[in-house]
Amino acid sequence: MKGRAGGSFPQEIKGASKAERIEPAILQRLVRKGLVVIPSNPRHKGLRPCAIGEGMRVKVNANIGTSRDYIDIDEEIEKVRVAIRYGADAVMDLSTGGNIREIRKKVIRVSSVPVGTVPIYEAACRTSRKGGVGAMSADDLFKTIEDHARDGVDFMTVHCGVTKASASSLRKHKRLTGVVSRGGAMLIAWMRHNDLENPLFKEYDYLLELAREHQFALSLGDGLRPGSIADASDVPQFHELMILGKLVERARKAGVQAMVEGPGHVPLNQIEANVRIEKAVCRGAPFYVLGPLVTDVGAGYDHITGAIGGALAAYFGADFLCYVTPSEHLSLPTVEDVKEGVIASRIAAHAADLARGRGHEWDREMSKARKAFDWKRMYELSLDPERAKRFRAGRKPQTPETCSMCGDLCAMKMVDEMLDEGQVRAKGRAADERSCAPRRRPRQRLS
Repeated sequence: MKGRAGGSFPQEIKGASKAERIEPAILQRLVRKGLVVIPSNPRHKGLRPCAIGEGMRVKVNANIGTSRDYIDIDEEIEKVRVAIRYGADAVMDLSTGGNIREIRKKVIRVSSVPVGTVPIYEAACRTSRKGGVGAMSADDLFKTIEDHARDGVDFMTVHCGVTKASASSLRKHKRLTGVVSRGGAMLIAWMRHNDLENPLFKEYDYLLELAREHQFALSLGDGLRPGSIADASDVPQFHELMILGKLVERARKAGVQAMVEGPGHVPLNQIEANVRIEKAVCRGAPFYVLGPLVTDVGAGYDHITGAIGGALAAYFGADFLCYVTPSEHLSLPTVEDVKEGVIASRIAAHAADLARGRGHEWDREMSKARKAFDWKRMYELSLDPERAKRFRAGRKPQTPETCSMCGDLCAMKMVDEMLDEGQVRAKGRAADERSCAPRRRPRQRLS
């Protein structure tokens, strides 16, 4: 992020500070310290700046993208539009099927929010037909990263902490679900096939050069994140995190924005510790969490298990929630799945913001509308106005001011009427007392 001539603030700082209601100078200091990132590639036109990190509103990311089993570019573009409409602050294109670069360019073109990618997916797809992931060269990977940057990608997930040493810890500490990160698995397979160190770690300085030159942010991926409650908070996870903490410091010294990705599947009682450890090890770097999912048995409802974990993680200091859809672990998400996932994570983020002292005006306005039985205003303030309208219309109430749940037994209506009647009676008694009270005679002057 480069400053403008004349000492004024960059446009990204100006836009984000206005959205966050914070002084530009304060926000700029937070960015320079590495406590806040504003992913913003100059090639991404029409971008709405988004500040992620300390003191900012909790942000939500929505993953979209094709697979080799299902390729429909128009549907993916609709997912982008729906995600943004329902409150996503960023989207990530994780496409692995079809013309990946063409899909990415279209996503960037229609997205008004930052776009992220995982370049190793495309690099591996390009070389997989030549002999699998192992056929990919370090040059292939870095060339793909540069392509993504030139196309306008704002932030990239790079699994720099998956090293020979961190991967070897998997042998010593047996996991129930092994490695669930595609990027992490690809790099482990590549290292084993070539008997070489992870190029993203070995040539990290070159990666920083690319990030600084093209002005994209790094999202340091958690390639060894736990994929089940049984594997949460284990040695491989924290081994990788310790490496990422050192890489964050190197990014800051190089003038590159960096955030850190986190778990995964984590039970409720371990979420606070996970967030606090990341914040300590990574010196306050913005924390980007997937969920976390608080149970493994929510198949079909993992947008809920993820929202529960996300709300708690954000309350304890996580800054960026990657949504989870109902189809997690089951299939490629549909447009409706994307909508459900965004709304669930948006609720989680807002719940955390409320607990952290932000956003109370929105809830207050909704409560005032409910008190006034102002249904139109309630719809306007809802995360999903269409759904709210549909529920109310589905079972019409006998009286227009109430809903069909309570009808004339509506608690607020009954008490309001009693209070109104009481006020009327009180006013009437006061008037009667005034009319019946004896008039005082004026005092006579003494001569």
